[in-house]
Amino acid sequence: MADVLTSEVLADPVALTRALVDIESVSGNEKEIADAVEAALRTCAHLTVERVGHTVVARTQLGRSSRVVLAGHLDTVPIAGNFPSHPSMTAEGVELMWGCGTSDMKSGTAIALHLAITVTEPKFDVTYLFYEAEEVEAVRNGLFILSQQRPELLAADFAILLEPTYGVVEAGCQGTMRVIVSSEGKRAHSARSWLGVNAIHAAGEILARLSAYRAREVEIDGCLYREGLNAVAITGGVAGNVVPDRCEIEVNYRFAPSRSVNEALEHLVDVFHGFDVKLTDSAPGALPGLTLPPAAAFIAATGTTPAAKLGWTDVARFSALGVPALNFGPGDPNLAHKVDEHVEIVKIVESATTLRTWLSR
Repeated sequence: MADVLTSEVLADPVALTRALVDIESVSGNEKEIADAVEAALRTCAHLTVERVGHTVVARTQLGRSSRVVLAGHLDTVPIAGNFPSHPSMTAEGVELMWGCGTSDMKSGTAIALHLAITVTEPKFDVTYLFYEAEEVEAVRNGLFILSQQRPELLAADFAILLEPTYGVVEAGCQGTMRVIVSSEGKRAHSARSWLGVNAIHAAGEILARLSAYRAREVEIDGCLYREGLNAVAITGGVAGNVVPDRCEIEVNYRFAPSRSVNEALEHLVDVFHGFDVKLTDSAPGALPGLTLPPAAAFIAATGTTPAAKLGWTDVARFSALGVPALNFGPGDPNLAHKVDEHVEIVKIVESATTLRTWLSR
């Protein structure tokens, strides 16, 4: 399949997007697409290429004063009758490309590969990362594996993750946390309920606090991060004739990157004072770092006003390594993982042009 990435395809980010989309790469099945990407990159004398699992790393070694990262994942969510790709045009004359991964995020990954091949004298040294297993559990994520095995390959002054943003700079990302908040009771026969304490009834206070909660809005580098605290699941009950002695409510907290994971957990313990709070999952946010010279130059190249990333992305992995990062890509995030996933051709062209302008001397 490597031979589908011909020099003509690699020279055109739109054709390259379609070629990558037409290589099926559901998480866990990235070998074929990684082989194709690696083969294309190894033809370039200006790049040093390494591979760790099904993650391909290509780097320039030009002695520039700054190093930047362009990163895109190779995997997609499972196919849902949306493979291979196909084009169409709207009644308004907008050209579209349909297919699994068109938006999230093979259009962005294609741009990174196109630039790696065609920009031979960038004004920064550049590390291009094409990584596996972003859509599944964190321990399989190619960036996580690199951070554990080859952290030097992630070293940089600034990073751009080409996640779908519809051509807008989305800076940093929120942190995320899930906890189980539990209410306790005393089990009894429901015919003699006065002998027990109903834990589901007691959970009403947890829900009341959630309903009354007013989330913060935090401005960082001119970007407004809106926090959120929501119940996402509830579990309780023993049998149809038993007063339950325990009820558990799963709560998801999305917090501004100015808060650490520990600070976020302390906040939730305070909000649910009097109830048991058990941490089940967390990931830190990422500060935007928009005042740094490479970031400022990129924002100027886009001609847009950055917005806060209201969600979690792998920019947080770079932030944890001390590398400021932002999200920028041609796909529409609202179409990610959908059966009708597609990307506008003009967004691919515009995003490629913006990144080329930024990288070029």
